[in-house]
Amino acid sequence: MTNEELEKRTKQWSQQYFHRPFSHQIFFNRRLKTTGGRYHLADHHIDINPLMLNQFDEENLKKVVLHELCHYHLHLMGADYHHRSAAFKQLLQQVGGLRYAPPVATVQRHVIYECQNCHMRFTRSRHLNTKRYVCGRCGGKLTEINIDL
Repeated sequence: MTNEELEKRTKQWSQQYFHRPFSHQIFFNRRLKTTGGRYHLADHHIDINPLMLNQFDEENLKKVVLHELCHYHLHLMGADYHHRSAAFKQLLQQVGGLRYAPPVATVQRHVIYECQNCHMRFTRSRHLNTKRYVCGRCGGKLTEINIDL
């Protein structure tokens, strides 16, 4: 699904469920990792995690978009748009949106370092400066071994 298709469907869902137009932008944002979507208060655009469509189905995507549209419409009407507000919870239940986005399985990149002296291996999720750090056991030089776990 492209960003244009997502925007077209969002406009349809906004009219169908909220009886109000959606007149701002919505697009997929690959940088979202732990959340299903995000509504921006400053310029009213919405970001959607593409994994909500890739790892699940279109129905799940629709429910995440409805969640963000609840924030959008309540904010534009001047009502309390926060998750904790009764107005948000009631509107979310009326339209059938998700309260929480389902957890996504992300590929975690691991970096393995091996000591050239004692051959002890270290596993880290972030890179290490091998010119600055040495083996904790023997003080030998470390080399990087890249493996996707």
